[in-house]
Amino acid sequence: MNASGFQSCSETARCAIEDDRARWRAAELEAEVAACANRLQALGIRGRLATLVDNSAAWLVIDRACVRAGVVHVPLPGFFTPEQVLHARRAAGVGALATETGSGFASHELVVAGRALRLARCAEVAVPLPARTSKITFTSGTTGTPKGVCLDEATMRRVADGLCERLRPLDITRHLCALPFAVLLENIAGLLAPLSAGATCIVRPLSEIGLSGSSRFDPAEFDRAVRTHEPHSLVLLPQMLRAWTLWLSAGRQRAPASLRFVAVGGAAVGPKLVAAARAAGIPAYEGYGLSEAASVQTLNVPGADRPGSVGRPLPHSQVRLAENGEIEVAGASFLGYVGEHDAPPGPWLATGDLGSIDAEGYLHLLGRRKNVLITAYGRNVSPEWVETVLREEAGIQQAAVLGDAEPQLWAVLWPMDPRADDAALDRAVAAANATLPDYARIGHWVRARAPFNSETGLATPNGRPRRDAIARLHARAGAPAQH
Repeated sequence: MNASGFQSCSETARCAIEDDRARWRAAELEAEVAACANRLQALGIRGRLATLVDNSAAWLVIDRACVRAGVVHVPLPGFFTPEQVLHARRAAGVGALATETGSGFASHELVVAGRALRLARCAEVAVPLPARTSKITFTSGTTGTPKGVCLDEATMRRVADGLCERLRPLDITRHLCALPFAVLLENIAGLLAPLSAGATCIVRPLSEIGLSGSSRFDPAEFDRAVRTHEPHSLVLLPQMLRAWTLWLSAGRQRAPASLRFVAVGGAAVGPKLVAAARAAGIPAYEGYGLSEAASVQTLNVPGADRPGSVGRPLPHSQVRLAENGEIEVAGASFLGYVGEHDAPPGPWLATGDLGSIDAEGYLHLLGRRKNVLITAYGRNVSPEWVETVLREEAGIQQAAVLGDAEPQLWAVLWPMDPRADDAALDRAVAAANATLPDYARIGHWVRARAPFNSETGLATPNGRPRRDAIARLHARAGAPAQH
């Protein structure tokens, strides 16, 4: 220990993790993993262990200890509601829960990587799982009920290795973890992949990164963290990239020069946002993946980059289009959903997303197949396409496009500045319409009654609008004056 209370790391042995308590070399983490696995076995934890733990070395140690002890890890994000946590626990048949603040159950102390946690027994329900299940990740889909995706360790490692191979020329040795580890995108792309490549993961409590819950993001706090820790890489959601880009632009600042690569995924990004981010010094590159394929499948990178696309397949992935235009992927498929008894997925996984592949192999997303709107004139329109065009206008922060079986599409809009008047939104819609074909233009719009986020129930934690909830809240009969 040095005078600051940190374990020192020699120059020849790079730290694997720097969290808010200590710096950990790989060998030190391995010793912690072994000790944690032994403790879990001594306490009789042999089934499924759920965790509600902030980003820290302790989270990683528990995750790896579960693999060593043959325990299925069920990571739960802190932004889940109590009802969602209860649903996930019951759906997955969780028998124990590790938390930082206690859970209301009688518990044991579990000291992991210098952090005192509480390990509590839960009422366990017998839920069969597919063979080889190592982790259950719960999606935050467009309904309020999370769905458990069963993954095996080998598949997750294959995706991490594919990322490592594609990013190796960038020589990334410092990654700042900006998303919750319980979110599979950060778990794979922001933790397993950098560690596999020998990089240092800089881990801080999410509040120090400017992230609170699933929808409150402070770009000023985030910017301070990036400048303090000087990472080479980040993984961001589109709404985080948008907020940081606007904050930098408003202050006429540029992102820190240390950054070499900022991956953006989880929802549609759009070429205008990528261009604005790069103009502000953020090396933003869009990618695509899904929980059912253990996260990232395609990615733009320096030297193989086409803004407006989500990149080419990574080394572990194959991508093709079905006859109806649905994207199918192979190479890293999940084992099945918790509680469902369907046959294991075949080698090709239907994603539910529509897309196209250009002559150079770049994948372009067109939206969700189930969301496609069919106008009264029989034209098929993907609302995600129009929403991306709307959000690229400076005055619009969030948009949901509706109008199935109607003569014209209409939109529910949340402005970038809640004080903006209707004339400003009118101008933004007109500018967006000027770039769209007539059948995809917005005929009228209404101002949203609330922002789209998980707290209002109008969006998923990664920013995808919950269309049914938005439509119910803004039904035409009760909507504000239409434009």
